[in-house]
Amino acid sequence: MPIALAFFVHYAYLILFVWVLVEQLGVPIPSIPLLLTAGTLSATHRIHVAYALPAVLLACILADSTWYFLGRRYGNAVLKLLCRLSLEASTCVTKTEGYFTRHGPITLLFAKFIPGLSTLAAPIAGQTGMPYSRFLLFDLAGALIWTEAYLLAGRFFGDVAQRATHLFTFLSHFALFIFLGLLLGFMLWRVYKNRRFLLELRASRIEPDELLQMLETAARQGNTPPTIVDLRHPLDYLPDPRVLPGAVRIGPNEIARQADVLPRDRDIVLYCTCPSEQTSAKVARDLLRQGVYRVRPLRGGFEGWRDAGYPLEEYVETSVTAA
Repeated sequence: MPIALAFFVHYAYLILFVWVLVEQLGVPIPSIPLLLTAGTLSATHRIHVAYALPAVLLACILADSTWYFLGRRYGNAVLKLLCRLSLEASTCVTKTEGYFTRHGPITLLFAKFIPGLSTLAAPIAGQTGMPYSRFLLFDLAGALIWTEAYLLAGRFFGDVAQRATHLFTFLSHFALFIFLGLLLGFMLWRVYKNRRFLLELRASRIEPDELLQMLETAARQGNTPPTIVDLRHPLDYLPDPRVLPGAVRIGPNEIARQADVLPRDRDIVLYCTCPSEQTSAKVARDLLRQGVYRVRPLRGGFEGWRDAGYPLEEYVETSVTAA
């Protein structure tokens, strides 16, 4: 048996525990290749699922409980930190909050299958005030489904490989390289998606000082100002309920349904609280596909505008009308 494979088999349960724990704490090192490898080796009875499963579940519960209590105590600050750490820039705080709004604690049953949502789900559960006993029940069930899915997928592949002697011999000798290849592939794919997303974002966003000039010019000349849309989730209003001048509140899951009433004769500026304006950029792309072309995310979002000292106002309920 190759030395690397022998080392993995000898310390398999400890490696699984530490690796999954580190990933679930927010470090972007995908553990799916490791789970598949462990499942494959279980076909040789060198690794036993009965021991691997508790190791992974314990890691998930420790990490998720940590984020649950941090989210309960520090709220949005923890969510923004995790969003910055994630390689899945397009999976952001608002997207996760949207899942909780629609599905509640059931979100925890499938959260680990969605990159980015996996780590964010636990602190948002804490922020929403979900009882810990309920969180623990659904989180444990979700971790069990996620772990079993990949361990069993690996086991199935291992059983098939055992029937082909040459294939199994090849896998035994090159298991480390196959694992590293899978890991590198996952990482490169996530980095590529993130980079492509950010490049699209930089090409379309508007600077806060540019938006301020547009608002001041419209006020001086009596013109219609750009339409400003606040995409923040209701939980994000708690620290500061104010909005940009003239902004209307429309959730990111609702704005696409209102595309037909959005004006086409002026700029539409979107802002949220996600780092790098991920939610705003995603909504902007969705609207572009529906023919709303003059739409731009605000660089720095709400906090960038506020920290620059630009004017904010109390929200007044209003509606958007088409031009």
